[in-house]
Amino acid sequence: MEVKGTAMAGTLESSDAQVTVEPGTNGIELTIESSVINQYGRKIRATILGTLERLDVKNAKVTVVDKGALDCTLKARVEGAVFRASGYSEDEICAGKKLPWGGAIQ
Repeated sequence: MEVKGTAMAGTLESSDAQVTVEPGTNGIELTIESSVINQYGRKIRATILGTLERLDVKNAKVTVVDKGALDCTLKARVEGAVFRASGYSEDEICAGKKLPWGGAIQ
């Protein structure tokens, strides 16, 4: 999936994560700031990169500010930010245009 613009999903509330996705040219450039980075940093990174891979995102700058989010929340926030950054409008979705990833989120 091509990232065409800058988009954000999530909040800075406890147990949530704020994910920002921007177009990139050098593969995936991932920056993570987390209150639990020492305990769960590798798992957070793997969850984010796995979700981007399933969405077939090849080039993007991804910034994540994590406040202790569960894996399912991280996946949803990454999916939401990528969806918004891909340029699909809500009207296109309502008109029956198929989402580009189908059932990619697991």
